[in-house]
Formats: sequence, C-alpha cells, structure tokens
Amino acid sequence: MTDSDCRSWFSAADLLTQDASAPVALIGAPLGLGSITPGRCDLAPETVRAAMKRMSVYDLETETDLSSLRVFDDGDISLDGLQPSDALVPIAERVVPLIDRHPLVIVLGGNNAITRPCVHAYDQPLTQNYVGLLTLDAHFDLRDTDCGLTNGNPLQALLEDGIISGADIAQIGLLPFANTKKAHQKAKDAGIHVVSAATCKSQGLAEVAANALDILSARCDVIHVDFDIDVVERSAMPGAPGARPGGVAVQEFFDATRVICAHPKVRSVDLTEFDPSLDVAAVSALTAARWVCEVLAGFQKR
Repeated sequence: MTDSDCRSWFSAADLLTQDASAPVALIGAPLGLGSITPGRCDLAPETVRAAMKRMSVYDLETETDLSSLRVFDDGDISLDGLQPSDALVPIAERVVPLIDRHPLVIVLGGNNAITRPCVHAYDQPLTQNYVGLLTLDAHFDLRDTDCGLTNGNPLQALLEDGIISGADIAQIGLLPFANTKKAHQKAKDAGIHVVSAATCKSQGLAEVAANALDILSARCDVIHVDFDIDVVERSAMPGAPGARPGGVAVQEFFDATRVICAHPKVRSVDLTEFDPSLDVAAVSALTAARWVCEVLAGFQKR
C-alpha cells in the first residue's frame, strides 16, 4: 500500500522542489548581525524548513489541499558576517529574479533588516514597479539611522532611501509600551497608515489587513508584506525576542496571513525576528511552519 499513512507522510516540506518553474519560490535570508537584541535569527530559515516536516498539507476546516502545489526552494543567501548595510545588495540581487519569475516569493529571515532589501528588489530594471509595503509588527521600525542600520530601522532607512513614501506603507499590530512617541510622530508625519494591536483585536486582524491592502493596492502596482513574528502574543511566540504580552492571537495571525496572500498584488512576503535559540518546545518553529502553510493556502485561492 504505497499510499499508506503509516508508511509515508507527505508533509509541507515535501512541497519544496528544485524545479524553478514552480509558481511559488522560497529563499532563506539568514541575517543575524545588526540586531538590537543579539541572538541567532540566522538559524531561522533552516529551522522553519525542518519544522515544515511536521505540518501536513491538508486543512480539514476549509478542505484546502496543498498537495498539488510546488515551491521552488532557492536555498539560502550567503550573509555570514554581514551587517545590514552590507546585506542590501546580496539579498536584493537574489530576490530580483525570483519576483520576476514567480507570482509569489517567500523570504525566510533573518532579522527585520532584510525587509529593506526585499523592497529594494522592486527598484531594479527587471522588476521595477510602484511598490507598497504592509507590515504586521509590534514596532514601527522607525529608529534613527545615525548609529547605523539595524533591525529597528528598516522602514526609516527605506524612507531615507526615497524609493517608497509613507503613503505607500501600512503598519498593523503596533503595541503600547513597545514604541516611542518620536517614532509614532514620524509615522504620522510620513502619512503611514497605522493600526494598533487593540484595534486589530476589536475589528479582527484579517479585516484590518484586508483594508490595508485595499488602501495600498489603490496606489501601488505590487505589495511586499513583512510578517514580523513579534506581532504575535509573547506567550505563543517565545522565540521572538521582540514579542510582548498583548500581541495578536496566533490564530488571528494565521487568518490574516491567508487573506493577505490571496491578494493578487502581494508578490513577496518575509518572515522575520524568529530566533530559534530562544524557542521553547518548538512552539515558535511550528508557528512559523504553519505560517508557511497559510501563505500557500492563501496563494492557492487566487
């Protein structure tokens, strides 16, 4: 019995292929340096791939079956020893051909500094499009850049780069007592669409995300989405150093992911701020692996 469940387990990891014609592409961006809270976010890509072996490809609630979908795994970008300022070109250069050839690209970070080069990938001749940015994040990431680039200022750096305006950015899931008044004022002054965690809970994160996508898609040709995993409630996300009590519920995070990735203008997504060295009982790893499944389930609805 070749289809016996006890003899073989077809997992989400089995969707990964070396066939570059697959509709979805996945690449690891294991950037570890330049983090405000030093850690091992560079371990995340391989940890997520390993955890995908524990996820099935079938969602019984919606009867979604991912078994026919394939994901081109382009390996990891070589970022060992690189600071965020030095990682811009290597990451952008690897992402550009992927977004040119695939309707959806998944970038597994790495700390949040990888978001800047992901957006820069749309400012190249091969892929040049008017890009919007949606972030699911507990933080504004608008810290000043005078002390260098870190995981705390990718959005500030993007605004200073001039390749995206505040009106083309939406940030949802922001937490109290995790940000400064100065950062909030920067967001207001730049015209960024901001939604707090409390509003996301009262309205539903998926609905808030859908509204943000409507705002961005009215202005932008394509959208990149930064899924900073510290947006999730810390008790459910021990492997995210920036996660705080009061973050969004993990099921809300999954629901929003599926809605977001069903949107045709979403061409790339990243998962950031997962530090496997802090994880407990693989809670964060399995959450990240489930996130990949929700990304694919959303894409399959297009």
